[in-house]
Amino acid sequence: MEQLFMELEKMESVSCGDDYMHIITADGDKIIKISDLAKAITDGEFIKAGANGKIGFITDNPDKGLRNSIFRGKCLGDSLTAEQAAAIKAGTFQDMFVGDYWTIGGVNYRIAHLDYWLRCGDAECTKHHAVIVPDTCLYNAQMHNTASGQYEAGAANTTEGGYIGSDMYKTGLNQAKAIINEAFGADHILSHRELLVNAVTNGKPSNHAWYDSTVELMNECMVYGSYIFTPACDGTFISYRYTIDKSQLALFALRPDLICNRAYWWLRDVVSGAYFANVTWNGDAHCNNASDASGVRPAFGIC
Repeated sequence: MEQLFMELEKMESVSCGDDYMHIITADGDKIIKISDLAKAITDGEFIKAGANGKIGFITDNPDKGLRNSIFRGKCLGDSLTAEQAAAIKAGTFQDMFVGDYWTIGGVNYRIAHLDYWLRCGDAECTKHHAVIVPDTCLYNAQMHNTASGQYEAGAANTTEGGYIGSDMYKTGLNQAKAIINEAFGADHILSHRELLVNAVTNGKPSNHAWYDSTVELMNECMVYGSYIFTPACDGTFISYRYTIDKSQLALFALRPDLICNRAYWWLRDVVSGAYFANVTWNGDAHCNNASDASGVRPAFGIC
């Protein structure tokens, strides 16, 4: 048999169109189209593993560290299926990688991290989950509302009460929560505990508490991998930068170009007595007046 194969003409490339391969199976000799084989390899989550060069399945090793280190970018459909929900609940995340997305209502909802909040919180998060971030802003809103709905100078720009005291937290995220509940079903939205700033002194975060959380603005660490504008400790005053969201989301670590979506969008970090952090249309790590209207691009978990 080997000699027979050696006598055949050798090829240096194949077409994914009409070319076929000869496969010897337990049920006899068969052929398979190259394009179908390629699809089977992709959908079957094959990887080349080990120094021995053997081919194995990622599904045989569903380690989240592996999945969180691979950007795939595959469309997972226009709704969360029962099979997908079951894979998330079981923590296998079969056929899911960072960068994969659902397109629902014209919005790409992209997987940003797997099990980001697992084991965190004053009440431990025990549910497996996928953190989702939309590619685009869902709408624009102010951190501190004004009667005009537009930027107003002076006292209209305040970070008093921190993120928890903001109009964004109180009511501004209600529309996002409704959109997300409609897209994925309220029963699939993860509720976990978050440590959030609720007081500001001299323009610096000065207190915090644990809160139930479903849909929130991201912080600087989740996006950039570090704080940029949030005030640091100065040797006397301890700025309240405590957070469980202390690591960069895998999506933005693997594809930093996806941070910039050519729009202004809010982060939840207090920068001063008047400014919250944000990302600008040109990708600039920035901050802006609390009464400015900027994009709402929140993060949430599905489970």
